[in-house]
Amino acid sequence: MIQENEDEIREAVEIEHSLDFFDAIKLYPKAIGWSTFFSLGVIMLAFDPQLLGNLYAMPAFQRDFGYKYEDSYIISAPWQTGLSMGNPVGQVLGALAAGYPMEWFGRKKTFSVCVIGTAAIVFIQFFARSLQVLLVGELLGGLILGAYVVIAPAYASEVCPVALRGTLTSYINLCFVIGQLIANGVTAGTSQLKNHWGYSIPFALQWFWVLLIIPGIPFAPESPWWLARKGKLEEAEHSLCRLASPQVNVKSTLAMIIETDRFEHEMEAGSTYLDCFRKANLRRTEIAVGVYSIQVLSGIYLINYGTYFFTLAGLPTQKAFDMGIGFLAVGFLGTCFSWILLQHFGRRRIYNVGLMILAILQLIIGALDCIPNYRHHTSVIWAQSSLMVIWNFFYDLSIGPVCFVIICEVSATKVRGKTIALATAVQAVLGIVMTVAIPYLINPDQADLRGKLGFFFGGLAFLCLIWSHFRVPETKGRTFEELDIMFERGVNTSEFASYKI
Repeated sequence: MIQENEDEIREAVEIEHSLDFFDAIKLYPKAIGWSTFFSLGVIMLAFDPQLLGNLYAMPAFQRDFGYKYEDSYIISAPWQTGLSMGNPVGQVLGALAAGYPMEWFGRKKTFSVCVIGTAAIVFIQFFARSLQVLLVGELLGGLILGAYVVIAPAYASEVCPVALRGTLTSYINLCFVIGQLIANGVTAGTSQLKNHWGYSIPFALQWFWVLLIIPGIPFAPESPWWLARKGKLEEAEHSLCRLASPQVNVKSTLAMIIETDRFEHEMEAGSTYLDCFRKANLRRTEIAVGVYSIQVLSGIYLINYGTYFFTLAGLPTQKAFDMGIGFLAVGFLGTCFSWILLQHFGRRRIYNVGLMILAILQLIIGALDCIPNYRHHTSVIWAQSSLMVIWNFFYDLSIGPVCFVIICEVSATKVRGKTIALATAVQAVLGIVMTVAIPYLINPDQADLRGKLGFFFGGLAFLCLIWSHFRVPETKGRTFEELDIMFERGVNTSEFASYKI
């Protein structure tokens, strides 16, 4: 019996390494479908803060919620900060809270409750007619939305083979872009409306995703890794059968899952938040938290203020909304191109090279803002705005999608949900800091820095590049058990790619 299990495990590992991307698509089409289904929640997560950032540039919203400043209306920096902070504050609490029901009740049930909760909270945002009520809606919404970015990558990494893991986990970033792109497209279309429907319609569209998700939830398979950890081996095997084609030997896959779980139990990986900081997992937690935090430190929160930034730079309102759509459209393309890079290059190389390019672009944007009589040079304004678009392309080609791949691959299976939750919470805390700071840094009645923020984020990005060079390992093509072994043996960061087990 022991020999039979060993043969099955060996078979599963050999298949994982020999399977190429296109063969994996043929063998696991249902896993791809259900992974993208669970990622729909991330679209809602991305839609909300992007929508709010665009509303600050919408005349109807400015008139109904703001105050008169010179010849126009604006939302004060304190209220911009408060409203924009509602979502990330909620995400901190929601992400950390999600780790518990995900472990107790599974990915599927946790996802179901979150979707129903989102449907209820959209009512608050839709009927809000004061900044105070809207703030409550944003805060409560963030509590639930924060769970989606924990559930989606955990589920994606647990239902697919190694050959698809990079693509399906990086797809989370594409969902962010899709949510932001839809928010920009909707607000560009409603920005010319003179009454409250200019901002009420975008809030109402969040119900569309709820109506799309709820009918499919009863048919979704649970994560086989979670079922195996709970000792529900028959259900885990049934789930694997539902995720894979009949040609796949699910018994050998289940044997590999059981063996990985046994090994993590031996190395005392644990399954609590405290275990994320124990010796067996501390390095892995640091890497997960680091790569996710770098998204904020390199300047991603400027995307939420993209349209507003373009108006302050000097573009007409409609041109700013159009530029905002183009801004995210190239991000969509960048994420799709990243899937090609992930098949041919390691995670570490894509991440580090991309981060270096982002730092350089930010510094150039800052330098352009120092040109004398900046506002009288239309070509400079367009050049700076275009560089922001290029920056977003390289972000979504590199550190945006690859971050989610690294987070899922470096975390131990027993604490994957909680490791992702911690990384999300820390990233959201940094997001709160940026949410507080950015309105004061870019608002015309405050520091009015505009593109000079490029110096700030470019400098931070270079510091992050130094850290990632020494700490982020290569995880491409490794099974979860192989990664467990390498972290347990303390393999040096630069040796991960070539290490032989």
